[in-house]
Amino acid sequence: MIPAKADPEVQAAYLAQVLEPKLAEAQAGKRAVFFMDAAHFVLAPFLGFLWSLTRIFIPAPSGRQRFNVLGCLNAVTHELFTVTNDTYITAATVCALLEQLAALNLGVPITVFLDNARYQRCALVQATATRLQIELCFLPAYSPNLNLIERLWKFVKKECLYSHYYADFVSFKTAIETCLTKTHAEHKSALDSLLTLHFQTFEKAQIMNV
Repeated sequence: MIPAKADPEVQAAYLAQVLEPKLAEAQAGKRAVFFMDAAHFVLAPFLGFLWSLTRIFIPAPSGRQRFNVLGCLNAVTHELFTVTNDTYITAATVCALLEQLAALNLGVPITVFLDNARYQRCALVQATATRLQIELCFLPAYSPNLNLIERLWKFVKKECLYSHYYADFVSFKTAIETCLTKTHAEHKSALDSLLTLHFQTFEKAQIMNV
């Protein structure tokens, strides 16, 4: 499935004209490219696959508490930087993460690819990016397939949520935090295979009405 409002031609043009040239510079060591996105992990049941010949009951968490993670993923090294909370992701959260990137003192231009969430396009974020000399590149609308960090969120959900039971929010949050801290260590091999710089496009897809 692809987002119904996605424009395959716009995506393909953006990939060729904007995304790939920046990534080529990053691979050559001339630029640091990051992908930013927020994930909202909800304490709720996430079933994997369950086959049983008899009726059984399995425990499920109750409540709708959310653990929010705003992440920034280095496209080449796969190093992850985050700001987390249990409330909301706001423009101030984005600015805090941009400050983290600037503090790295990488010595090369920094480009951040991100989606069009309102709190990311606001004047505060753009002014902060300008002050920190960070280039913001906004992906085409409805293009999660062009945001590399989306694959990381999918990996975390598979590792921490599917077919897992957490008795309380603290253990739920701890599991996600632990997984995120291991992205550059224990999970490095799996993520290096997952986070390749090959992006799926849909220019040849056949759109079916249902």
